[in-house]
Amino acid sequence: MLLRRARLTVPEALTRLGGLQAQTPHTWYVGLWSRLEDYTADPTAALLTEGAIVRMALMRSTIHLVTVDDCRWLRPLVEPVIVRSTMGAFGRHLTGVDRGRLVEAAGKALAERPMIFSELGRALAPDFPGHDPAALAQAARMWMPLVQVPPRGVWGRSGRPAHLPLEQWPGAALAAEPSVDELFLRYLAAFGPATVRDAQQWCGLTRLAEVADRLRPRLVTFRDEHGAELFDLPDAPRPDADTEAPVRFLYDFDNLLLSHADRTRVVTVDYTVQGWGGGNMEQPRTVLADGFAAATWRIAAGRKAATLTVRPFRRLTAAELDGIQAEGAALLAFHAPGAAQEIVVG
Repeated sequence: MLLRRARLTVPEALTRLGGLQAQTPHTWYVGLWSRLEDYTADPTAALLTEGAIVRMALMRSTIHLVTVDDCRWLRPLVEPVIVRSTMGAFGRHLTGVDRGRLVEAAGKALAERPMIFSELGRALAPDFPGHDPAALAQAARMWMPLVQVPPRGVWGRSGRPAHLPLEQWPGAALAAEPSVDELFLRYLAAFGPATVRDAQQWCGLTRLAEVADRLRPRLVTFRDEHGAELFDLPDAPRPDADTEAPVRFLYDFDNLLLSHADRTRVVTVDYTVQGWGGGNMEQPRTVLADGFAAATWRIAAGRKAATLTVRPFRRLTAAELDGIQAEGAALLAFHAPGAAQEIVVG
């Protein structure tokens, strides 16, 4: 949906994308704006408030925005990834903690009200003396499907990162027999043609080569320039190599940037050379030109004026500069409607 904006509903788009990475409260709205025709944020915020879509830890143990239907089967499938990540960071503090007891205690605490993790850890500490409260809260996140509740994530609002169990959502019971085959097919629908390693990078699971082999009769395959095998759905769109790719603004954790083992299909510049990484935890917001990362962008918005600053990695063509001006003006109108606009490139 980055070559041409789609006329889809937000739930349809989230299904097509296999979810949208949404670990920041609001920047992911740009991911929808860049992909959907005539997109405005308020209807998405309403869906989030109503509970039709949710933000929760899923692929790679990071917060994703998904439909309630998808979270029911995705969460059980990626639980091993969440457990592996959490135990790597907190396992030494959880020795001797019984999963059943902790889940029961966390469920009782969260039945009273949504809690941020520091509150949940303090609530659990009396039942598990001698264990780090922060680790106890992360264990609850690991062993329970927890949803980050509004107003956190609602456009134009702020809120604490408080959580409730998914079971409190109507019709949101976890699927009894989720299909890893469906997960692989959903990945290809969003990102194919792709390798098995790409799919594993996206979801964090391993041993997906077995899945690819099982599904091979239902797929088409290719070889990339390095000889790696690529899988795709037979009826998936595969534009010609000379298809024009317009300028697009990606948010800091855009799916396109994080869902392949080989990022050079999109990013050919070393971001660390550009001053990102190291002690700087901020992630770049990327401008695509002709399908590749060509610049980073940032918006500074006040009550009456908004400035978009674009920092190119290379000399941009006249057509690319025109695209940045046009797309940038639309982005500013989305971010700060009615504000005076300024676009600075350089």
